Amino acid sequence: MSPPVAPPGWSRWLVPPAALSVHLSIGQAYAWSVFKPPLESALGLSGTQSALPFQLGIVMLGLSAAFGGTLVERNGPRWAMTVALLCFSSGFLLSALGATLEQYWLIVLGYGFVGGIGLGIGYISPVSTLIKWFPDRPGMATGIAIMGFGGGALIASPWSAQMLESFGSDSSGIALAFLVHGLSYAVFMLLGVLLVRVPRSEKPVESGPSVLAGPQVSANQALRTPQFWFLWIVLCMNVTAGIGILEKAAPMITDFFADTSTPVSMTAAAGFVALLSAANMAGRIGWSSTSDLIGRKNIYRVYLGAGALMYALIALFGDSSKPLFVLCALVILSFYGGGFATVPAYLKDLFGTYQVGAIHGRLLTAWSTAGVLGPLIVNWIADRQEEAGRHGASLYGLSFVIMIGLLVVGFVANELVRPVDPRHHVPAPKEAAHGRRQQSESA
Repeated sequence: MSPPVAPPGWSRWLVPPAALSVHLSIGQAYAWSVFKPPLESALGLSGTQSALPFQLGIVMLGLSAAFGGTLVERNGPRWAMTVALLCFSSGFLLSALGATLEQYWLIVLGYGFVGGIGLGIGYISPVSTLIKWFPDRPGMATGIAIMGFGGGALIASPWSAQMLESFGSDSSGIALAFLVHGLSYAVFMLLGVLLVRVPRSEKPVESGPSVLAGPQVSANQALRTPQFWFLWIVLCMNVTAGIGILEKAAPMITDFFADTSTPVSMTAAAGFVALLSAANMAGRIGWSSTSDLIGRKNIYRVYLGAGALMYALIALFGDSSKPLFVLCALVILSFYGGGFATVPAYLKDLFGTYQVGAIHGRLLTAWSTAGVLGPLIVNWIADRQEEAGRHGASLYGLSFVIMIGLLVVGFVANELVRPVDPRHHVPAPKEAAHGRRQQSESA
């Protein structure tokens, strides 16, 4: 499938909506916690077991983004969005079959493995294209699109809760909810497939800087730089801290206030998940746009340093004040989303745009690691604490202390990031040849 080239006069502002249609769909992953209690009840699962489809989905997101990044760069965003549509929707259909047959391994295979491939390819599908369309404001451009991934649960969380209430929370009701998700998201993602375009040249904005201006580093060479691995640690730590709350958000807030005079209902817990999604979404556009003004390193100092402070406040005072708990969680999730939206621009600053999509895909293996670490830390510790007879906020105290430590590690790694040594740069003649080749392919 050849990348669709924009005709003369095409507005670059039509590209972010195309990206949003895909990212809002695959962002449903952040509403997985709504399905955890029904699955645990219907299939007799533990909290750790019910997290497995989500964990595997995030692992496959990172792996498919890493291995598919070069293919996305070569085949273009329409090809990538089509693959994402097929995999993500098929994952829901397989999960629906698994719930109908009460075969949990099919849900893990469908939502986690097949759907996870759709997550990864869909996530990186518009990034390189957006940076080429918006060389003057890369943080804002990627923030607009990646905002959709964070905001997906804002739609999916109440929608899923309503379906489970209407269809029932038994295995057949869960199956029907999965089926509706799969078919609906296929239609919505198709809008992005039909709308997306690539620019005619490497300089789509006459008044903007050239996309190939400044240092350029190939994807393979980027892996040989300490900057890539420092950023890998930064992203992994930031994501682990955020995803630990997000994956278990609904049961977590219920547990925190179960022994108080104002317990949290499942409907209110689903609303909390939607609020977290809104903060995740707002952080992606707000913080990434701020990074265009104050710099990427400075904004990550905020994410990691202030994030550790928010976790400390929840650990010390969260169970005594519902507004404090909610506010701190919202700030953490805004930093979590902002970290995702800022990292493509951080990569562009360090490595240029020569193969930024492929480099971004490889960096997302940090998300795969965090997708296992975050839920595993929170769920495993909570399960062990429950077995020991503890309940309420005490289920999470130790895991929150661990998250603070991980954020400090990320803060140190960010401080160690320096400009890439010129010996890693692609020679200028190769850059020029690459630019001419892309122009001829687009003609």
